[in-house]
This record gives sequence, structure tokens and C-alpha cells, in this order.
Amino acid sequence: MIPRIYIPGDSGALALGAEKVAKAIEKELADRGIEAKIVRNGSRGAYFLEPMVEVATADKGRVAYGPVKPSDVKSLFDCGFLTGGYHKRWLGAPDKIPFLAKQTRLTFARCGVINPLSLDHYKAHGGLKGLQNAVAMAPADIVKQVTESGLRGRGGAGFPTGIKWKTVLETTADRKYIVCNADEGDSGTFADRMIMEGDPFVLIEGMAIAGIATGATKGFIYIRSEYPHAVAVMRKAVEIARGAGLLGLNVLGSPNAFDMEVRVGAGAYVCGEETSLLDSLEGKRGQVRAKPPLPAHKGLFGKPTVINNVISLASVPIIMDKGAAFYKDFGMGRSRGTIPIQIAGNVKYPGLYEAAFGMTLGEIVDDIGGGTATGRPVKAVQVGGPLGAYFPRALFDTPFDYEAFAAKDGLIGHAGIVVFDDTADMLKQARFAMEFCSIESCGKCTPCRIGSTRGVEVLDRLAQSIEPEKQIALVTDLCNTMKFGSLCALGGFTPYPVMSALNHFPEDFRPTPVAEAAE
Repeated sequence: MIPRIYIPGDSGALALGAEKVAKAIEKELADRGIEAKIVRNGSRGAYFLEPMVEVATADKGRVAYGPVKPSDVKSLFDCGFLTGGYHKRWLGAPDKIPFLAKQTRLTFARCGVINPLSLDHYKAHGGLKGLQNAVAMAPADIVKQVTESGLRGRGGAGFPTGIKWKTVLETTADRKYIVCNADEGDSGTFADRMIMEGDPFVLIEGMAIAGIATGATKGFIYIRSEYPHAVAVMRKAVEIARGAGLLGLNVLGSPNAFDMEVRVGAGAYVCGEETSLLDSLEGKRGQVRAKPPLPAHKGLFGKPTVINNVISLASVPIIMDKGAAFYKDFGMGRSRGTIPIQIAGNVKYPGLYEAAFGMTLGEIVDDIGGGTATGRPVKAVQVGGPLGAYFPRALFDTPFDYEAFAAKDGLIGHAGIVVFDDTADMLKQARFAMEFCSIESCGKCTPCRIGSTRGVEVLDRLAQSIEPEKQIALVTDLCNTMKFGSLCALGGFTPYPVMSALNHFPEDFRPTPVAEAAE
């Protein structure tokens, strides 16, 4: 048996030195005259252990080592790591590592396990079963199954996926489109990238099912330009899928036609908003469109369009494979299934943790994330990207659920969590939110374009202790205008981080006057 060595080619692992480790292992194999196969898999998401190298052994299964440095490679071979030998970097079976063992992996079941560009690996681990079931079903029955599963948009809005699909199915047109929003621009988020780099065929399968369900024959994956590795992997995967009959005029030999292509964005955060994304796809400047008409009625090139996030589409295959009841059995309330929680910032154990809805914020931050990396107390946690609310420890009993977060004036968004310790200045964080909005605004509506700029000015005056009570009243009124008057969520959600910081950390918004500090 030729040893098989798994070294992640995932962007996060590469940033932590995986390519150098791979070259060191290749050199050591050559120097020792050992024949082995190196597989560049995706990451399992435990980034505090990356680069995590795995070896497939005859008697122990896969054995993991990490975080591996190039300087560890020689001693790894000396310790017999090709047969699972003990080394200081030894982690044992990957699925027994506590961070991974406690997860409920449905969407990310294959991520980090398979060769991302091997269709045989994909099928051997349960891939294509959902699509095989879908091609034998009527479109309305597919839509019904997705609706009954309770799947909601994982991009941030949480809109029921099945309702969106039903609207497109029932809209008559000569052409329809499926658009995958892979413009993952929120801080602390990387779930979309992990899927595209680690299990691209699950996204392709999900999009093909969406096409068959709604009558759409063309799909586009809109990926942010900052994800070059994801772009490269997805393009190769689409070619492989097309060559294998997963895409084309007869999907899996059925009468259904569906094909897709990858498009790359130009770096605008606002293009994560679905109508701005459509303008960008059409070759225009990315600006928010007024609704109605909804994209489901008049979307890309004026045709009915389904726009779903990567994780929404990647969750469809298991629903079509295992059934709606299986998926709906996970979660709480109206939040069904699993959610890939991305833990980042000042945290001891950063990574992706897929679990059913319902865990508390405290469990995620303290038990799974291990608290702060600095060892200092957690002061705040921002959930939902740069437009998400800051939650203090007093709200750590909030369950991870769309409605529970909304009830506390927060939002789950794309499920990114950024942790801050007690050295964070929340006034500066509030100012950053306003500044971010002013820089990224498409400029179409006044509350967002002008409101964010005025917000920066007001918070700067507050930082200088110039009539603080007046500035606080002014920024509160400004946030109210932006929240209810903006055309899209960029301006509409910017008040969340600002007002949550102000309400939960008022002491940071009353800095010591400059004159007093000098004394």
C-alpha cells in the first residue's frame, strides 16, 4: 500500500505555511526514496491546528499531526509518521479531536476529508445522491421538500429558501437563472471559501438541483476577487462536472439542462447585496436596485432569478438525499438544520464549527472558542460581520437562532463571530462601523451615503468630549434615520454595531476630556 499524505491546499492553511510544509515533505520523500501520494485536501476548519497533515494508515485509519512546521518534517519521518507513529505534533484520529468530534457536520461532512477535485472521492462519500433523487422528481416536489426542510438563507437575511424557489418556479419566462452569491465579504467569515476550496462539487450539485427545481438552465457563481484559490478550484470543478455529465444539456442523463460558469467580483462590499451583485454580473457598476420588482420576478438580465448564498445551496444536496424531516430535526424554533459558525478575532481556538441551531453564544465563545487568545476577559462579541451587533457577556445566554438574536437587537448574518477582549475601545469600534459604511456605500441613497459620513464626524467629536450628550443624541437620531431610510442593509444595518456598542458599553462613549486628562 502506497502511503497517502493529506496536506491542505485551503487558503487559510496556506496562509499558515501549508505550502512550505508540502514542499518539505516532498523533499524528504525524495531524499529517503519513499514512494507516497500527496493529496491536497481542504481544511477541516480547526485553524489553530493548521497546517494539519494527515496520513492514511492501513491499521489505524487516518492519523493527524499539527500544527506542522517545515522544521518538524524530518523528525516526523524519523518517528514513523507514515504509519501513524507518535510525535510531539501527533493528534490522533482527526474525527476524535475535541473541536471536530463535537460538531454536527452535514454541509461540511466532506470538507478536509476528500480530494476537492476528485469526483470519485465525492461520490464515495455520499455525493450526487441528492441530484440523482432530484432528476427523478417533479420540480414542484423538489421545491416542496426544500420548503418543508425549513432551510433559510445562510447569507444573512434568513429568508426561507423554498419560498424563493417557488416564486421563480411559478414565474413564466423564456429563461431563468440561478445565481450563487459567493461574495463573502464579512469580517470573521470563511465558510463559503472553505466549501468552494474543500468540497466544490457539493455547491455544483446544489445549484443543479436549484436549476431543475425552478426551470433555470444557467447558473453563475459570483466570487469575490480576494478569493483567487476558490476561483481556481471552482473553475476546475465546473469543467470536471461538465465532462462527467453533471452539467450540460442532459444533467445525469435526464431531460434537464443546466450549466454554469464562474464570475469574479471587483472588490465592492456592497455587491454582497443581491441586486448590486446582479448589476455587477451584468457588467454595470454595482448599485442597489429598488424593490419591487423582486429578483425572483425580474433579476439577472431582467429574467426570474434565484439568488442564494453558497451555504444555502450547499445544504440542499443532503436535504434531497436524506429528506426534509431529517434536516428539519436539527435546530430550534424557525431556525432549522445546522449552521457553520465561524469563530475568529481574539480567540484561543479559531475555526469553523458546524452545529445545529440552539447553542448559546457563551457556549460558542467560552467552551468551543476557549475564550480569548490573550487570556484576558471577553468584553464583546460581534456576530454577523461588520454590520452585526456587539453583544456583552450579559447576553451570552442568547441561543444561536435568528429570532432570538433579533429579539436582542442583533443578527446572525453569515454566522461569523469576532471576539474582543477587555482592551477594546467600543467608541472606536462604533466609529469604524460608520467609516466602513461611508467607504463601501454605493452612493445611491442619502441616508447611507451622507449619514455614515456625518456619523464619523459626530463620533470624532464625541471622542474629543465636545458636548458628549448632544453628540450621543445626534448619533442615535442619525442611526434611526439610516436604519429605516436606507435602500439596503449596508446603511440599514450599520446602526446595529453603533447602537449596540453605545447601549451595552456606555462608559466607552464618555471619554475623559482632553483638558482633564492633561491635568
